[in-house]
Parts: sequence; structure tokens; C-alpha cells
Amino acid sequence: MTGRDPHQDGRVATGLELFYDLVFVVGFSVATTLAGHQFAEAHYTAAFIGFFLCTFSAIWAWINFAWFASAFDTDDWVFRVVTLVQMIGVAIIAVGMPPVFDSVAGGGDIDNRILILGYIVMRVGMVIQWLRAASQSERCRRACLIYAVATVVAQIWWVAVLIAHLPLVMTVVAMLIGVLIELTGPVIAETRTAGTPWHAHHIAERYSLLTIVTLGEGVVGVVALLGAQVAVDGWTLDTAILGFATMTTTFAMWWIYSAVPTGDVLHARREKSFAWGYGHIVLFMAAVGVGVGLHVAALYLEHHAVLDDALVVASLAIPLVVFCLGVVAMEGYLLGFDGFSLVQALAVVATVAAAMLLCLAGLLVITTIVVASLAPVVMVIVDEAFGTARRERAVRELTGA
Repeated sequence: MTGRDPHQDGRVATGLELFYDLVFVVGFSVATTLAGHQFAEAHYTAAFIGFFLCTFSAIWAWINFAWFASAFDTDDWVFRVVTLVQMIGVAIIAVGMPPVFDSVAGGGDIDNRILILGYIVMRVGMVIQWLRAASQSERCRRACLIYAVATVVAQIWWVAVLIAHLPLVMTVVAMLIGVLIELTGPVIAETRTAGTPWHAHHIAERYSLLTIVTLGEGVVGVVALLGAQVAVDGWTLDTAILGFATMTTTFAMWWIYSAVPTGDVLHARREKSFAWGYGHIVLFMAAVGVGVGLHVAALYLEHHAVLDDALVVASLAIPLVVFCLGVVAMEGYLLGFDGFSLVQALAVVATVAAAMLLCLAGLLVITTIVVASLAPVVMVIVDEAFGTARRERAVRELTGA
């Protein structure tokens, strides 16, 4: 475990990494369903706090494993067994999600015991990985030890949060401090030492794969929404349009994300990795949030929601805007912001604003959902018309190719 070659040709995700990602499918699915039900029942605090804590814990766990594996994956029996421990931790996190949502909705303290326990189990696995790498890689020893120490400090903090039984607001503050500790460790390790030999194209592929996993919640939401619409009105032209539009939405989200030449840019400009990597936390949450919005719309159609029309549409429109503008920000950060970035952003905002105005004007929720879902589609059209040549030119300037 001395470190992989960061310039290795043809480096792709391994079968173990793909299997590891499957555990997160379950975690995101549980969080999506729970957040959708809480929001539909107007338990907004439970929906937002529960969604943030549950999705962040899963996403941060995945990010840590992805970067470590990009730099030190040996795929030997020790690596595989420790990865299994981490997967068990993610499964425990998924089991601990319902108590988090239910406890906040009930007005009491956050019942985050199982969630934090699963998180600690998973992070202990990462400590073992970092210590093993530190013992075998002289060049990366300092960085690996900083990663290990920072992770241990963070877990001590999480244990303190676990046993403190703080009120809701104090628990949230304490958990945000824990998040800050978690985020600080990698920055220190990578900037104050020689860093780790992560592979730019490999890590870009890994993030792309988790984006697909999070977008999968949108696909599940489309099926739930379509099923609810069929149950109410049967198979009609409106139902077909709704199904086509919402499925096209998730496809367009993938399309616009995958158009960004991330691997090439990170290979040439490794210093851009932190803002890009950490920024994806918001991007991943937004993708899962689209699934939540579609679940809320399905519950509304089934008359299981107590929300007004505008909130139903907003539950989908807001995460769509965050995701689309996040992609604009990511591409702008990697390639440089210009007038085209502004055009894309305005196209997204205008589409969603039109949907909300139509909803407030009294149009059917289904109609305005279809309009809102066009935001990433409009973004794809603009990008295909004007963005390809711009990207190629920017990559040539960055890479010198």
C-alpha cells in the first residue's frame, strides 16, 4: 500500500467500488422516502434536519472511501475485509435514519444513536485503512497520519454528541461542528504535506457514478409519481406526458453533468480538487432532493399530503435549481466563468420561475411540475447549441493540448 500511480492509463472503477456504491442506493432510498413523507405531512423541521444529517453522513462516508481508494487501493484481502466493515457501517446508518426523522417530528431530542453508531463503525474502518497506508508508504506517511488523527478526533466528538443528549438546537450545532472537523482534516493533510496520489480521471469517474446513484432516486420518484397519477386518472395523455417529462428530467440532469470534462481538468489542475470535491456534497444532496420532491408530488396526488399546490411544486423545483446551478458553478470553476455560464443559469431560473408563477396563477400541479422539470432539459439544449466548442477550447488552454 505505497500508493497508486496518479498517471496510470486506463484507470477505472473496480468491481469492489461498484459493489460498495450499492449500499448507498439503500441509504439514499430510505432518506428520500422518509423526507418525502415528513415534508408531505408539513413536518418541515424533521424533513430538512433529517434529510441533511442522513444524506451528509452517507455522502461524506462515500467521499472519504473514494479518495482513499483512488490513491491506495490494493484490492488485497485486508482492503476487502475493511471495506466490508465500512459497508456494514453504511447499512447501520440506513437503519438509524427513521429514528432521526421520527424523533424530530415528535418534537423531542434527536434520536441519532444508531445513525452515529453506524457512522463511527464506518469511520473506524477508514482509520484502519489510513494507518495501514501510513505504515507502508514513506512518502505519504505524514498525510495518512493526519487523515487518521483527524478522523479519530472527529469520532471522539461524535461519541460525545452521542452521549450528551442535548436539546434539538444544540444537537444540530454540535453535529455541524463535527462536520467542520471532518471537512478540515483532508484539507490539512493534502495542503501541508506531499498529499496522496489520487488519480484525476478515476476520481472523476467515481463522482460520476455516485451522481448516477443519487439520480436513481429521481427515477424511483418518477415511478412513484406515475403510479399515483395512474391510480387517480388512469392511463391518459396527461399521464404519458407527465411520465415522459419527469423521466427526461433525470436523464437531462445526467447529460448536463457528464458533459463537464472533469478528469482532464483535475489532471492538469489538481489544486481545484477540494472546491470541486466538497461542492459535490450539495450537488449530491440536490440530486437526492429531486427524488424527495417527486415523492412529495406522488403523495399529493394520492391525497396523503397536507400541502398547498405551491409547496408541492417547490419541493421539486428547488432541488432542481440547486442541482442545475451547481453544475453551472462546477463547470465555471473548472473551466472559467463567462457569459455562457450566465445564460445557462438564467435559462434554469427562468424555467422554474415560470413554473411557480403558473402554479400561483391556478394551473394544475401536474402541469406546473412538467414545466419545472424542463429546467435541465433547457440547460441541455443551450449547452448542445453553444457549449461544446467553448469546453474544447477551455480544455486546450488548461491542458496545453
